[in-house]
Amino acid sequence: MGFWIATGLFSGLVVMLLLLAASRPQRAATPAAAYDLQVYRDQLKEVERDVARGVLTEEEATRTRAEVSRRLLEADRAMQAQGTQTQSAGRFDKLLIGAALAASVAGSFAIYLQIGAPGYPDLPIAARLDQVETARAGRPDQATAETQVPFRESQPADPRREALVIQLREVMEQRPDDPQGLALLAQNEAALGNFRAGHLAQARLITVLGDAVTGLEYIDLAEMMVLAAGGYVSPEAERALLRGLELTPRNGTARYYIGLMYAQQGRPDLAFPIWRNLLAESTPDAPWLAAIRLQIEEVAFLAGVNVTLAELPQPTAPRGPTAADIAAAQDMSAQDQAAMIENMVAGLAARLATDGGPPEEWARLIGAQIVLGRTEEAMMIAEEARVTFADLPDALALIEAAAAPLAGRAP
Repeated sequence: MGFWIATGLFSGLVVMLLLLAASRPQRAATPAAAYDLQVYRDQLKEVERDVARGVLTEEEATRTRAEVSRRLLEADRAMQAQGTQTQSAGRFDKLLIGAALAASVAGSFAIYLQIGAPGYPDLPIAARLDQVETARAGRPDQATAETQVPFRESQPADPRREALVIQLREVMEQRPDDPQGLALLAQNEAALGNFRAGHLAQARLITVLGDAVTGLEYIDLAEMMVLAAGGYVSPEAERALLRGLELTPRNGTARYYIGLMYAQQGRPDLAFPIWRNLLAESTPDAPWLAAIRLQIEEVAFLAGVNVTLAELPQPTAPRGPTAADIAAAQDMSAQDQAAMIENMVAGLAARLATDGGPPEEWARLIGAQIVLGRTEEAMMIAEEARVTFADLPDALALIEAAAAPLAGRAP
């Protein structure tokens, strides 16, 4: 109530000051007709002087006086008409100013009721983040979220898969610790839309694998949990995603769901950079691209970034020989084929040296240099790649696999 009282008083004070300024009497501008009146009066006096000097006869003076008097009367009527119009315009202007002020005040209150928060205290950013973290800590768990899903999209009927899943269930009752069977059961349950059964089987698989588990198993578990909860990222799904990213840092599926989690939790400032980078680093056929493109503009807006989808970096197709290049190479002589390979390898090396590239292209270049017998160049490229991807275990694994034939060779 105090807010509305203060707002009303300030609004009323501003309106009063503006109305007082508008109603203050102003120095009236002298109308043109007043100058005409003065001129005609002076002409009448001049006629009398001309008569006295003998310049005009009495008859001429009478005619001149009649004409000047006629003009004097017309000027007087014109001046009176101008005065009436000025008064009417002044009253209309005041009414217009009053109506505009009333509309401005009413419109301001109406807009505030729509986008404002009456009675809500000011929240510094730190306090808002604390509220977000509090809400995040108390958000529903996986089991609760699954019970709150309003509807589930039905999957197309697949009698053969359904029969297979029934058999798998029976087999796994007898062999609950078979990792291969658990993996098949989880995948096929999810394929049938039984996401809860799928993530339960996947969780059992992770337990059975123990130290042999990889990041992909955790990420599959998280994805099944998210789908079972209708797209909601629960605390349990979050833990699985974080563990999966520890083991597989560049996994696109996990990065998409982490961004989705932040967007759901009121942290678009964290979701937007994750999705922006994932959008740029993905291949054109990545399964998460459609979802990112559908949401990223809104997430960017909420994060305070004024950008459109077209302005963001987009996925690029892997660069390499096209199908036409391969077909043309089949008709070349061995010498021409060798020259073409040399040019392609040289182009790839130059591009990676200047622009960089994904670990797959570095591994491809290392392998090509080894095939061409350039072991020294291959070792130098491998060493540079190790430095470039020092913080990315998965990328390093690709580099080491490509450089494996160089093991034991002196640089």
